[in-house]
Amino acid sequence: MLIPGYQIRRGGGLERAQLTKFMHRTYQELYPDASFEHLTQTVDRYLSPETPLWWVEADSPVAWPVACLWLGLAIDQISGRQYPHIFLLYVNPEHRCQGIGSALMQQAEDWAKARGDGQIGLQVFQQNQPALRLYQKLGFEPAWIGMVKLL
Repeated sequence: MLIPGYQIRRGGGLERAQLTKFMHRTYQELYPDASFEHLTQTVDRYLSPETPLWWVEADSPVAWPVACLWLGLAIDQISGRQYPHIFLLYVNPEHRCQGIGSALMQQAEDWAKARGDGQIGLQVFQQNQPALRLYQKLGFEPAWIGMVKLL
């Protein structure tokens, strides 16, 4: 359920440019000096009918997305089962703290349950404390640690 004044709609493959723009926004907030031109390739490679996309639009004469949720699919390396993995959750800064992120996460959970999935995964950057707080509030727990060695 979304709060009054917003609506959620299912997106599709024709919205690649908009999805890429939202991906750029989320990464540039965390890393403003980096270039993310490769995100177009990510969208081209992974957006498909099996990787659902949802948009949140403010109720207004011109509906324009203010938030996005994109799910991919991953394989649990212990059980071998496929499960939804959140590729992107982004809410425009001026629309945050209104329950939109939580509503989108509920959309993901409802979709996963309808498919019979037993879990949802995601990756979050350690310095993204607002996102970490949201995910913890929604019941997500750390399951693995990603590590990188710069060469």
